[in-house]
Amino acid sequence: MAELAATKLEPDSHLLLDQPLLRLPHELLRRNLKNAQRHIEQANKGIQKDMQTTLASLAGAAGDHPPASTLASLDATLAKAQNLKRKLEQLNAEEQQLHRQQRLRLEHLQQLHEIQSLADVKYDMWSHTRLDRLLVDYLLRKGYIQSARELAVEKDLSELVDVDAFEECRRIEKSLLAGRTQECLSWCSENKQALKKLDSNLEMELRLQQFIELVRSGNMNSQVEAILHARKHLAGSQDAEFCLQAGGLLTQTADTTVGRYQALYSHDRYAHLAEKFIATHHELFTLPRQPLLHIALSAGLSALKTPACHSIHALQTNANTGAPVCPICSTELNALARTVPYAHHPTSDMEDDPVVLPNGRVFGRERLRRLNEKLGTAPGFIRDPTAPDEAEWDEALIKKVFIS
Repeated sequence: MAELAATKLEPDSHLLLDQPLLRLPHELLRRNLKNAQRHIEQANKGIQKDMQTTLASLAGAAGDHPPASTLASLDATLAKAQNLKRKLEQLNAEEQQLHRQQRLRLEHLQQLHEIQSLADVKYDMWSHTRLDRLLVDYLLRKGYIQSARELAVEKDLSELVDVDAFEECRRIEKSLLAGRTQECLSWCSENKQALKKLDSNLEMELRLQQFIELVRSGNMNSQVEAILHARKHLAGSQDAEFCLQAGGLLTQTADTTVGRYQALYSHDRYAHLAEKFIATHHELFTLPRQPLLHIALSAGLSALKTPACHSIHALQTNANTGAPVCPICSTELNALARTVPYAHHPTSDMEDDPVVLPNGRVFGRERLRRLNEKLGTAPGFIRDPTAPDEAEWDEALIKKVFIS
């Protein structure tokens, strides 16, 4: 029974790492719906205005043939309706794709609930699929978009990963690092309501950067344009700090030595904007800021780590006793696991018939005997297998261990 309990699969605990798998398509569907509503409202206003003009023109031309202006107005109205139809068809195609992604992701997660044991071969297959997803997520976050896309195609994971979303994020990040703000402002416009709910000031930061570039040139026309820009985009902000910064910049040149204004004129500010955009993007789509692979690896290392793993005797012990190498004690993971917390183990596993040597090391009696036979220890004596060069002890010095 204890063995069955140890291998029983708890799906809910496994799915803690997979919450973004369903959240991102949901957020994209929400944005898709908002975009459709916005297109319909804008087109409806334009069409209604054109129809009123057309009807007025027809009423004024009673009994006569419609004038050319009326026909042109009808053509314009029809063109707007057709344009709206094309936009809605495109949004509908995106929606169908997102629904397909959601269905396949739900089926993928449902497979875990149908697996009863960690020892089941189906769990190994599911775990390998998740590992591939984590690797794709890691590549996407590091900017290796093409490599991530090819890995997703090779492993048939295209519907289980969010390549397009991260590709858009990477494109806007690169544009900010290159000193362009328009792409990011367009993204802010598409997600205006959601950003307002998050109380994000990303758009105001971008508008302030546009103001900085206008003031940086130093000529009078740009100064006037900067003032108009500030009145239009910065004056309405609830945060008065943006207006104060803009007003102060008008009195400073680009080569100022005043600390706060020198930082605003610095080109390093674009890197700050890129970082702020990524943080806002991930918060909007409920994505963790660090790669999921890091989270999974940290949890796994912590679950296996014990104080003995970083003992100076750990590697030597495994080498001399032939015991299975602990993953944390291995040369590949030992340094990586040094900063993670220790695992919490409410129970301990001991070998049968444990005994303690005079130096304080504990071994199972039978395994200690076999190891000393391999070491060629003289009959009636015993030595520590982890330190075979130390002196031998009389077997009478070995004490049995009792655990209460």
